[in-house]
Amino acid sequence: MSQIKFGTDGWRAVIAEDFTFANVARVAQATADYWGAHPVAGTERKVVIGYDRRFFSDRFAQITAEVFAGNDFQVILTPEPTPTPSVSYAVKNLKAVGGVMITASHNPPIFNGFKLKSHFGGSSDAETCKAVEACLDKNPVAYQLAGAVPGAPARGSISLQDIRPAHFQAIKRLVDFKLIAKSKLCVAHDALFGVGAGVFETLLAKTNCTVTTLNGKYDVLFGGICPEPLPKNYVLGGAQLRKNPHDICLVTDGDSDRIGAMDGRGNPMTNQQVIALLLHHLVRNRGGRGVVTKTYNTTAMVDKMCAAWNLPLTEVGIGFRFIAPELMKPGALYGAEESGSIGFANHIPERDGLAAGLFLLEMLAMEKTSVNKIYAALEKEFGPHRYGRYDAHYPLEKRAALMESLQANPPKKLLGSPLLKVDARDGVKFVAEDSTWLMLRGSGTEPVLRIYAEGKSDGDMQKLLKVGQGLLK
Repeated sequence: MSQIKFGTDGWRAVIAEDFTFANVARVAQATADYWGAHPVAGTERKVVIGYDRRFFSDRFAQITAEVFAGNDFQVILTPEPTPTPSVSYAVKNLKAVGGVMITASHNPPIFNGFKLKSHFGGSSDAETCKAVEACLDKNPVAYQLAGAVPGAPARGSISLQDIRPAHFQAIKRLVDFKLIAKSKLCVAHDALFGVGAGVFETLLAKTNCTVTTLNGKYDVLFGGICPEPLPKNYVLGGAQLRKNPHDICLVTDGDSDRIGAMDGRGNPMTNQQVIALLLHHLVRNRGGRGVVTKTYNTTAMVDKMCAAWNLPLTEVGIGFRFIAPELMKPGALYGAEESGSIGFANHIPERDGLAAGLFLLEMLAMEKTSVNKIYAALEKEFGPHRYGRYDAHYPLEKRAALMESLQANPPKKLLGSPLLKVDARDGVKFVAEDSTWLMLRGSGTEPVLRIYAEGKSDGDMQKLLKVGQGLLK
């Protein structure tokens, strides 16, 4: 049997190589053993299971459900592909002990994953994932369902339930939906072939907004791209928008927990711009106050905005699992990660690309101007911030030595500005006195080394990325 190692919020592997029916059953059994031995006060012996559009995700979800039922759990299984935040919301709303989402989110099509959701409605922390991993193969897999064998003792049950409507109602309550409904916005949504296809048409049905879904076809190969909200993946959608302009194009990833955007004519916006726009909207248009949390590979514009508006800012390591606990603390407002992972207080402590999309629409409905003009005003106030990322294939066995070398031998300057600090909490980040920065970090889910950079112009950003590529050598 292959070795199974958990990552940030569960297990991911290549389909048919390690991600097999037998291994999924082993992981489901380990999870059932852990949750069975660690009941949570105020929850029921109930598990919510959802899945995305990847190859055989429905079968992997069915097997997971059968294992939990065989371990005396009441299982709520989604009848069709479902957004990850819908599963997280259902776990909290239905008082389940936990949830499983069969998805590899934004990873390449050959991957699938087994994501764990804890009772509070967010991704399980590292300790929980390690504890589940430690339960692997302690007990044989139990598949048995109630009544499957005449005379067998009653076991758990599986019920099919569409959990999306409750989540959709919840995110509509987060915004002034009546204002959006009468705004006459012309909205495009690039689903990147993921589970978000058709969601904004459903959310904005019976309003005077018009919605066009782009790349909504059910395609397990995601049109030949990785379903991640990055400008390099906006080519197909951008071409369609240039022929048929809209007010904005929202972009969601493969399982709809991340958000990206294009302007109405197909020009890509970076996730950093979206993060800054949403913070601007929450504070200036909605009067929000509270603690802002960001991962330390997120745009420095957030730092400047928080300083100007006297908002407390917490900077955490990379991964939404570090943001989620901050969103559950009293006085929280907003949490954001470079990858388009954005969460809101008074919701679930989970990234929710669909909720973020509604907040962007509310911003346009309130300000009655283009998204480009809103962001241009932010740059005029806080200075230009141009962000880029380059993903390099780099041998895993050389990664640790590279990080040690970078930390011990940092560059003295970045594009002429003296180095201010070196941050080595997760990867290595070089920050210059003029707020320009460059960072190198290994991916937590892929054999990839990511180079992040932010400069004062697109040209500077590209130069920084080349400096980063040079450091790899």
